[in-house]
Amino acid sequence: MTVVTLQGVSKHYRERPAVTEFTLRVQAEERLVLLGPSGCGKTTVLRLLAGLVAPDRGQIDINGEVVAKDGKNLREPQERNLGMVFQDLALWPHLTVKGNLEFGLKAQGVPGAERQKRIGKMLKLMQLQGYAEAWSAGLSGGQQQRVALARALVLQPRLLLMDEPLSSLDFELNLQLRQELLRLQGELGFTLIYVTHNLEEAFAIATRVVVMKAGRIDRIGAVAPIRAHFEELLRRTAILAREFIVYDALYAYCRE
Repeated sequence: MTVVTLQGVSKHYRERPAVTEFTLRVQAEERLVLLGPSGCGKTTVLRLLAGLVAPDRGQIDINGEVVAKDGKNLREPQERNLGMVFQDLALWPHLTVKGNLEFGLKAQGVPGAERQKRIGKMLKLMQLQGYAEAWSAGLSGGQQQRVALARALVLQPRLLLMDEPLSSLDFELNLQLRQELLRLQGELGFTLIYVTHNLEEAFAIATRVVVMKAGRIDRIGAVAPIRAHFEELLRRTAILAREFIVYDALYAYCRE
């Protein structure tokens, strides 16, 4: 079953193309990773799907419904049955951690007992026990990132959009949350569209990878052939140090 369709979608900012003639289908329960360096259009694709911007041209369907077409959003973000975790987090600083998680649940009309059950599970999962009554603005960057992830997952969305959600976390917690994300996706059955510039993270999460270059799909496929391509690129460019793999391989790829 196709959950997301983008057909000939283009978006410009002040006449600068961000996404050009972008066509893609995403299947139910797929874990699709958009991979590429900064400025290639990955985040714009997420913002288009979320309804935060409208496509200049083209059509977007979610769950079989046209949600945006040719310059107009036909469904607001809250009507698209999706969760979002973006780099800027967008936490409400005047609310506690619990309040941030509860806001969307109240809007959905989830009963109080069920709200508390979901919130408790998410706080434990994200290692935020004891922070329920803490103000989100007073948390560390890593803690805020975890609250943003918990706030999206607590809604149990059919489609989850994530824009480099783990980039601010330390290596050990990054690995743990990756594993938990995969477990949750398996249990809840949501479709995941995940943006990253980290090769290792992409290959660990994805069932399919889209490599973007200058607002277009440059390469698309299962993890194994995409990984093989980048490994060959690394050999050819003699990028051997681990700390260079994430960035230099992608930029070398985009200079090909």
